[in-house]
Amino acid sequence: MVEITLTYDGELRTTAVHGPSSTKLITDAPVDNHGRGESFSPTDLLATALGSCMLTYVGLTANKHGWDVRGTTVKVKKEMIADPVRRIGRLTVSIHIPLELTNAELAIIEQAVITCPVKESISERIDVPLTITCAESYRIPGSR
Repeated sequence: MVEITLTYDGELRTTAVHGPSSTKLITDAPVDNHGRGESFSPTDLLATALGSCMLTYVGLTANKHGWDVRGTTVKVKKEMIADPVRRIGRLTVSIHIPLELTNAELAIIEQAVITCPVKESISERIDVPLTITCAESYRIPGSR
C-alpha cells in the first residue's frame, strides 16, 4: 500500500506528497477550466500514468526477451469532452521503439501494454486508441 497526502493550496492548485519518497507534485486546473495551467492537471496525471505504465511494460517485456529498448517514447494525447459532464473522452497513445522488431515481436509488446495496470483501470467510457511503431516500417494499429 502507498499513501499519498494532498493539500489544497488555493486558486485551484494542489500539492501531493508521495509517502514512501516524500516527493512532491503540484497540480493546477487547466486554463480552460478556470485554472492557471502552470502544471499538470489532475486529468493530465491520468494520461501521464497511462503512458508511464505502458512504457514500464515495454521495458519489462523487453527485459524478458533480451531487447534493448532504451530511447522508446510514448506520446499520449488527452481529449476532454462534456457528455453531459466534463471528463476525459479519449487518450490516444503512440509508442515508438527505436529498434528493429518483427510484427510478432511488436504483437508481444502490444499485448503487454494493453494489459498494464493503468490501462486495465481506465473506464470503458474512455477511448484508448494505440499505435506502436519501431525502427523498421512494421506497424501495429491497435484498438481500445
